Amino acid sequence: MFKPKTIFYEKEIINYELGKELMEKYKAIPKIEIENHNNIEELRKSENKEFLNLKNNLIIGVRKTHNFVENHKVSDYLVPYTSSGCSAACMYCYLVCNYNKCSYLRLFVNREHMLDKIIKTAEKSERNLTFEIGSNSDLILENTITGNLPWTIENFKNTSKGMLTFPTKFDMVDDILNVDHKGKVIARMSVNPDEIIKQVEFGTSRLKGRIEAINKLKEAGYKVGILIAPVIMVDNWKELYLELIKQLERCLSPQVKKEVFFEVIFMTYSYVHTKINEEAFPNAINLYSKDQMTGRGRGKYMYRNELRKDGEAFMREQLGKYFSNNKILYVV
Repeated sequence: MFKPKTIFYEKEIINYELGKELMEKYKAIPKIEIENHNNIEELRKSENKEFLNLKNNLIIGVRKTHNFVENHKVSDYLVPYTSSGCSAACMYCYLVCNYNKCSYLRLFVNREHMLDKIIKTAEKSERNLTFEIGSNSDLILENTITGNLPWTIENFKNTSKGMLTFPTKFDMVDDILNVDHKGKVIARMSVNPDEIIKQVEFGTSRLKGRIEAINKLKEAGYKVGILIAPVIMVDNWKELYLELIKQLERCLSPQVKKEVFFEVIFMTYSYVHTKINEEAFPNAINLYSKDQMTGRGRGKYMYRNELRKDGEAFMREQLGKYFSNNKILYVV
């Protein structure tokens, strides 16, 4: 259970039910009032080596922007929702790239406003839209603090149209197993070989727990998907990912294997990641490879095209072999 070292909060949060609940829940934790959750100068100016310490802070505010971004993968829209950032520390996290060191967990208490916009957009549409509510954070992790997921599902289930979806790297799913979701939620588990989880995805659930969690979610009637993400081309990456696929085939329940779909995402990296990781994780593996990667603008890197094509062919071949009846929605 995440216990923050310090809470930074906007004074407006006490005008919301969740804000009052969190202030009461953490009444013994030192607190600092701030004007804007997006610009906490003392945190933003911290040195890179303080990255892990920054993750011990919790920021509570009111989300001001509610712009939906079109998406054409699992969802129709990426939707800003109840949190941003995370208390875990995956070395490749795109939020680190976007927010530099400021990828600590931020909670937004105006959940009624945000969910109301999703519901109105869903019901206005001529077709059944799917909303990605977990693109900026991990909602299973966040739920251990806020209880927002059962609240969200309960308040969304009676809509005439629409679906919600979120990805997670965590196995703490028990709070939503007995919620009446009416089939309106797609839960997607992000997986990686256990060796990579241990070396790169610090503070997340191990692979065994993630597989058990997706089995539980399917048994509870949720629609389910699996992200193999990000695929990281370490020296023996093909052996590791082949064993991962075999482990999924062995350990996923028959109910999951009957309908699960796959998403495959190859790692992108950045100059920002490199500089932070060198100082925050001096003993960790180096994810940047000059030989394997090429620039993609704005200080970002991706695997070279020929490696990427070979990687996609390998992943499609192996998933096709062990999960021949399941869809691969995309490989990017």
